[in-house]
Amino acid sequence: MFPEGRLFDFLIVGAVALIVVGPKDLPLLMRKVGQFTARLRGMAAEFRASFDELARQSELDELRREVSALRAARPADFAAQHLGAGDLIADINSDLAQTNATLNAPAAPVADSLPATEAHPAPEAADPKIDAPKAAAPKAAAK
Repeated sequence: MFPEGRLFDFLIVGAVALIVVGPKDLPLLMRKVGQFTARLRGMAAEFRASFDELARQSELDELRREVSALRAARPADFAAQHLGAGDLIADINSDLAQTNATLNAPAAPVADSLPATEAHPAPEAADPKIDAPKAAAPKAAAK
């Protein structure tokens, strides 16, 4: 009940108050001290509530900005603003524009774009290892 075992300190303060104020006025003094403490607690609670309200209001303002950015269909710009990656987004947009231009360009025929050696490859030469058993088979039969 008492913080850190300070009961002895409270007893000393109570004894001094009893001697200074007197037994007749001590209940009235304790009531006034209780009312003052209640007012202080009420003011602290009100301050805390107003501080929490300001924090919630700032969070709501930030959420409103996010929603308006999403409604404007520019979430990449909003993300770049918050991440500080404006250059990165610009690079990505330019790469996408280049890719789009490349894909939309008229396509050249494939045969014309390849070199002559790659367009019609020459037939491969026969492998001597594969032909060797065929040649060896008649020699063995001749013996």
